[in-house]
Amino acid sequence: MKLKDTGITAAELKAKASKYMIETYERFDFVAESAKGVYIYDEKGTPYLDFYAGIAVNSVGNCNEKVIEAVKTQAETVMQLFNYPYSVPQALLAEKVCTMIGMDKIFYQNSGTEANEAMIKMARKYGVEKYGPTRYNIVTAANSFHGRTFGAMSATGQPDNACQIGFGDMTPGFTYAPYNDLEAFKAACTKDTIAIMVEPVQGEGGVNPATQEFMTGLRKFCDENEMLLLLDEVQTGWCRTCKTMSFMNYGIKPDIVSMAKALGGGMPIGAICATEEVAKAFTAGSHGTTFGGHPVCCAAALAAVTEMEEKHLADNAAKIGAYFMEKLKTLPHVKEVRGQGLLVGVEFDGINAVDVKHKCFDKKLLITAIGDSVIRMVPPLVITEADCDKAVSVIGEAIEELS
Repeated sequence: MKLKDTGITAAELKAKASKYMIETYERFDFVAESAKGVYIYDEKGTPYLDFYAGIAVNSVGNCNEKVIEAVKTQAETVMQLFNYPYSVPQALLAEKVCTMIGMDKIFYQNSGTEANEAMIKMARKYGVEKYGPTRYNIVTAANSFHGRTFGAMSATGQPDNACQIGFGDMTPGFTYAPYNDLEAFKAACTKDTIAIMVEPVQGEGGVNPATQEFMTGLRKFCDENEMLLLLDEVQTGWCRTCKTMSFMNYGIKPDIVSMAKALGGGMPIGAICATEEVAKAFTAGSHGTTFGGHPVCCAAALAAVTEMEEKHLADNAAKIGAYFMEKLKTLPHVKEVRGQGLLVGVEFDGINAVDVKHKCFDKKLLITAIGDSVIRMVPPLVITEADCDKAVSVIGEAIEELS
């Protein structure tokens, strides 16, 4: 739907949103009317270089033609089902996902936080049923972010963050340890710990990649202590971090991995994949969903992951990500550039990251800030070196004007 078809102005649309919507977001002051590739266009046709990608969602590009075609075809066939009949896109996507990432079973959800909620539930049920009623505790990382439902929010290692403040007691059974500190994680585990849950790269925590030693050590420690390794790949998964999934960079395999965002190519979908053994914890009635595995979303996801595979977008993320990070290191006030593939963070020294974000918006570049010191960029994986050059130039201009 375009603004011109509504008979109202942009100002009137914004006023309606302000009057009727519960706002928890800092709005960019423009109407996103259309999008294509690496750009979003406002109601006047002004292009914005999109280094948000729907927050790591539109990895195959905004309004990818193959995804749109899949959505249209499926919507005209079967738009929604309950999860009792077999569904063609569900089954084909299940095979594709499990084959591509080397896992055994998949369970569909609607979002990243739901996927993490399902992962937590599966791990706890597995522990209680196999080892006894107290074996359900999970150790997660300080400064992590796993979502906004109660289980995922409680797993998030940021007790002073707004996402936890004001909601009363968190769900019990979670302990936090410093990220990338293997010995601290070992010390945090007890006889009642069933799993360790981490992000391979902390996104909301400031774009902090896990070290090889940390990931390999966690896998070994879990194996030695009959514990599960749970990986939250909601943001890192699906070719953003140089491999199909980030865990492949480390040569390990999780017991359960969550995913969402880029999986759907722009449509809402989440999922967990698990080993055959651990997946047995979910039996009839133990978990379910009305919209999870939605036929249209599964069709879109099948088209998206096929595009990622055929266009070698993981390789492009590795190549362009390395190029982009090297260019960013040349800018003034840059303390550190870190990330994995095209999940890129820039930490500043002596300049405010939120101010940089706003200046970049004024110059038609969309990026986000984490706190006052870090900007995060998760562009579509179809970007080129030229797109990166343009982004670096704009960020450089913003820094110069703020210095």
